[in-house]
Amino acid sequence: MMKTTKPRSALVAAIAAGMMLIAFVPSAMASSNGDSATVDNTVASSRSFKAYGARKDFLKESTSTTVDKDSHWGGLKEVKVPQTPSQAEKDAAARRAAAERAARAAADAAAASRSAQRESLAAAPKTQSFTVAEPNGRSAASVLSFAGQFVGKAPYVYGGTTPSGWDCSGFVMYVFASVGISLPHSSGAQTHVGTAIADLSQARPGDIIASNGHTGIYVGNGMVVNALNPRAGTTYTSIPVAFPNGYTIRRVL
Repeated sequence: MMKTTKPRSALVAAIAAGMMLIAFVPSAMASSNGDSATVDNTVASSRSFKAYGARKDFLKESTSTTVDKDSHWGGLKEVKVPQTPSQAEKDAAARRAAAERAARAAADAAAASRSAQRESLAAAPKTQSFTVAEPNGRSAASVLSFAGQFVGKAPYVYGGTTPSGWDCSGFVMYVFASVGISLPHSSGAQTHVGTAIADLSQARPGDIIASNGHTGIYVGNGMVVNALNPRAGTTYTSIPVAFPNGYTIRRVL
């Protein structure tokens, strides 16, 4: 039985080989004969591609972009692109700046004007209506009583000679004129009137205390009544304040 099996197995193998050869020969022959139709029929593609038409507006600038809302851009939320202002915008900005400067200048000028007006009002003489009693006789007491009625009322006005406004020598001249004594309208000239008194310890109320820059009437206790300056007006002043640079004492009563 072993001898019978071997030939049969060999026969089966030969038959199988022949069948494979028969299946292969038509394809080989078709290839060798260059039959393209047969080749095309035996080769099939497993892929398909969608045809797209040619884009006609490929030079047109894109005006919109769609971005997936779930896309991530590294935490970037906003991009600020600097923009160069147009000439019209520059001109408008220049006009606004000029208008603001003009408004500030006008406000500063108005403030300066108000300040000047306040200073002018403060420096202006404070005139008021008042009445005084005339001196009772030609005496020092009458002179001092008459002069005292103008304290705090009559303003200082340079060159003035009346209660509506006078300077230092105008005040002294007006008071002594009320008792019949004529004096010059000058503090320097009043340093030469009457009789000289050597020392303040010898001065009496009613004497004239004068220098080249100021003059007043001595009231006693180192004080004078005088038209001091535009701020103080007619007032009582100590001699050191009224005459810081020295003085002379003149007696006319």
